[in-house]
Amino acid sequence: MSESREQRWSLKGMTALVTGGTRGIGHAIVEELTAFGAIVHTCSRNETELNERIQEWKSKGLKVSGSACDLKIRAERQKLMETVCSEFDGKLNILVSSSAKVPFELLISEKLKIQPENSVPR
Repeated sequence: MSESREQRWSLKGMTALVTGGTRGIGHAIVEELTAFGAIVHTCSRNETELNERIQEWKSKGLKVSGSACDLKIRAERQKLMETVCSEFDGKLNILVSSSAKVPFELLISEKLKIQPENSVPR
């Protein structure tokens, strides 16, 4: 039995965090992940822009939430992860680092147990 393309690429039930999701590639990734069924949380330093994007996505029926966060500040990164953990009941399937000037390593912690082979080489 052949599965359809939609079934093969379905992200239904998956959760994703996309940093820098209000502009450029991050914005496109948020829209694509939700189009495939994922529930997405994104963040931006610019709270006004973030709220505008969230309203835009909600008007399209996309499942996106967001947080204002400066990823260069450790306390804000920790708060972001606490928010995501709470919102997704501790389940994060996809992490996309699309924010400018913030190394991927700052986004992960020992607790996440992410192995280097699971990340895309830069």
